[in-house]
Amino acid sequence: MIFKRMLASVGIGGATVETTLDDDTVQPGGTVTGTLRVTGGSVAQTLEGVSVGLRATVEKEYEYEDAEGETHSGEYTIDVVIAEQAVTDEETELEPGQEFELPFEMTIPMEAPITSVGGTHVLDGVGLNTRLHVDKALDHTDVDPLLIEPLPAQAAVLRALHALGFELRGVDLEKGEIADTRQKLPFYQEIEYSAAEGYEGLESLELSFLTDDDGVDVVLELDKRPGVLFGEGGDTLLRLSMGHEDTDPEEVAARLHEWIHAVAGERSLF
Repeated sequence: MIFKRMLASVGIGGATVETTLDDDTVQPGGTVTGTLRVTGGSVAQTLEGVSVGLRATVEKEYEYEDAEGETHSGEYTIDVVIAEQAVTDEETELEPGQEFELPFEMTIPMEAPITSVGGTHVLDGVGLNTRLHVDKALDHTDVDPLLIEPLPAQAAVLRALHALGFELRGVDLEKGEIADTRQKLPFYQEIEYSAAEGYEGLESLELSFLTDDDGVDVVLELDKRPGVLFGEGGDTLLRLSMGHEDTDPEEVAARLHEWIHAVAGERSLF
């Protein structure tokens, strides 16, 4: 897959960088490889280096109180650099129309968000960002889409939830931290599901993965329905730590069912 970006400088023609990926699909912990083709603009420019980064658009909530004392809330998006590395830091005089190529490789962090499941793109705003460090150039934060597929243990959880009757409703990234997990990045991914019919007291479910080399923390946020058996309703967090070898969807489904049933009850036998 090939991506092309113009680096516009102030008042003059800019250089372009074309990114060619050997494969646009990867898993957390895997390596992305490709080639960067840099082409000079209409005037000479000093190229101070080239870098490649993995970036994400993340939602951040806000809350404020107006002059009447009423509280308002909402959210806006911020750009987060998940990882970045230099392809070259050599200073080069880039002549008009001059072309050269640079091979690159970049390791995707284990905690990187999932953007694709079974080849289906489920999350926008996450991808590679190639930067030419050129004097007076504007820094573009556009990203080249990257399909990050789940690790085997993560895929087992996704298949297990599907087997339990949960249907995927949406995926986003939230600024913040989930306590008592192996989280290192300043945001986490939420994979939202509609409630499975088999669970009497459940309104919806949200799933987060916090992953490192040693394993996966699976966090489920259960939104319970209010009612006589289930009190006032509200959210309950459940945490499960898994090893990367835990890849049997049936075993995972049994563990998740035991968890969810204890909180939300069920309409029928599992």
